[in-house]
Amino acid sequence: MTQQKITLQVPPDFSFWRTVFSHGWCALRPFVLDQTRRRLTRVLRSSEGPVLVEMTGVPSAAVQLVLRSHHPLSKPDFSALKKQIACMLRLDESLEAFYAALASVSANGEFDWIPKERAGRLLRSPEIFEDVVKMICTTNCAWSATERMVENLVNKLGTRFDEHYADFPTAQQLAAASEKFLVEEIRTGYRSSYLLEVARKVASGNLDFSRWRFLNEDELYKEIVSIKGVGPYAAGNLLRLLGHYQHLALDSWCRPQYSKIHRQGRKVSDKTIARHYGKYGRWSGLVLWLDLTREWFGETSNRPS
Repeated sequence: MTQQKITLQVPPDFSFWRTVFSHGWCALRPFVLDQTRRRLTRVLRSSEGPVLVEMTGVPSAAVQLVLRSHHPLSKPDFSALKKQIACMLRLDESLEAFYAALASVSANGEFDWIPKERAGRLLRSPEIFEDVVKMICTTNCAWSATERMVENLVNKLGTRFDEHYADFPTAQQLAAASEKFLVEEIRTGYRSSYLLEVARKVASGNLDFSRWRFLNEDELYKEIVSIKGVGPYAAGNLLRLLGHYQHLALDSWCRPQYSKIHRQGRKVSDKTIARHYGKYGRWSGLVLWLDLTREWFGETSNRPS
């Protein structure tokens, strides 16, 4: 076993904890979150096999990495690992335009706290395939069922690092499974056929996620909803992970959360919610999400009336 510590420099508007704890992905394997130490751990891939990566934010605008591997890592491996981490933590994305939009639109200072807290980046997987599979596993079920399905995918199909940690399965690994195995062992139910279809399309090259970066938001939305098992809610959430934030992606958690925060629990329509955030244009969905999850960080006492 080899171990190496690396310090990764980050943008000045980056918050490690705000990014890591931004939504539920931090609770889904292969991510393992230690809230007490504010440390995120997961397995990543290298040419020499799986690498266990521990990530911790440090005050000097950096992320401390501890890399553990069964074989010495080459310079290309280090470069590939850093690229995966930058993708997950959105280190190559600037929040400057987002913060400028907030400053120009929010007349009453309602969201001044967002740039102050360096909020706005949403944790994602190192590969789009993983995000798509996980999003399909969030539909029409309780969060506990999503956690169980994803944990089974990782532990029963992913490449193991040791007895405790494994990587998320590749498209090829998932495509090689049978629908019966997914239903009985992974317990993905009716989603099993959807997961196999997207995995086999990616594995065969018939679905190439790399071309998505050239599409505008409307074109990308159409591409995403064309994947079986991905509806409007899941597509809106995937768009956020891809850097497009206009869709609100309202679900059974967002609606009552909005009502609790803004209407003292009174039920409101989706149109009402859309009007509230609509003035933020292409950033509407991101503003909504940051607003609804602000209490996760214990800051609701500072909310303007």
